[in-house]
Amino acid sequence: MSPRGVAIPDLRERLFAAAERVVARDGAAALTSRAVTAEAGCAKGVLHTHFAGLDEFVAELVLDRFARTARLARTLPARAGQGEVAANLAEVALGLLDSLDPGVVGLALTRPAAALHTREALRSGAPGYAGIEDSVRAYLDGERARGRVPAGLDCGTVALALVGTVHHLLMTRGPEGPDPRETTARLIAALVPAPAA
Repeated sequence: MSPRGVAIPDLRERLFAAAERVVARDGAAALTSRAVTAEAGCAKGVLHTHFAGLDEFVAELVLDRFARTARLARTLPARAGQGEVAANLAEVALGLLDSLDPGVVGLALTRPAAALHTREALRSGAPGYAGIEDSVRAYLDGERARGRVPAGLDCGTVALALVGTVHHLLMTRGPEGPDPRETTARLIAALVPAPAA
C-alpha cells in the first residue's frame, strides 16, 4: 500500500480499473491523473489525495495485479492430483499474462520512479514472481509424488523457467504479438512432459 494509504479499498480498485480502461482504450500516453479520475467518476484531486503522484499510482497498480496472481498461484499446490497438470499450470501462467495491459507494463518500466517503487516493494516482500514460482514448484512436487509428471522432473527449475518466461512475455509482448495462450501451451508441453507409461 502507498505511504499515504487508501482508506477505502473500493476506491483503490475503482481507480485501478479506470486506469486500465484508459490505457486499453486510448493508449499509455493518455494515462494522466485527470484521465483516471474522470474515467472513475471521482473528483479531480482524489488520486493525489491517496497516492504521492502518478508514478506511485502506476507502481501500486502493478503490485496489486501481481498480488492478485500470487493469490491465484497459492491455490495451486492444493490442486495436485486434480484436473490436468497442463491446464492447472496454464491457469496461473495466463492469470499472470492477463494481469496487466502491455501499456501499463510499459509505463511501469519507462517511468523511473514507478519502476523503483515497484522494485523496492517486491524486495520488501510484496507478493510477486518469487511467490508465484514457489507455488508452482510446490504444485509440481505434489504432482511428481503422485506420478502425474515424470519422476525425474526438476520441479524448481521448471517453475523458474515457466514463471521467468511468462514474466518475459508480460514485459515484452505487444498488441500485435503472437497469441500468448498458444505460446504458454507450447512452453508447458516442453517443460512438463507426460510421465512414461
